[in-house]
Amino acid sequence: MAREELTRLTGNGSGECGKDDCPNVYRTASGSFVVQGDVSDVFAAPEGEGLVEIPEETLREAFRALGW
Repeated sequence: MAREELTRLTGNGSGECGKDDCPNVYRTASGSFVVQGDVSDVFAAPEGEGLVEIPEETLREAFRALGW
């Protein structure tokens, strides 16, 4: 899946983060979510999965974008 196929719910691509390197939440066409953030090693994720850490405000912004 390409980034262009996702709906970006957070960040506006400006400011100190730039267009692509901020923690962000995206929604897929099937309604699931893709989360971008700093890699976390708090525990070992199962094979094929990864852990990322994002600020609470990023999730709040995503919820607002969805009207939740």
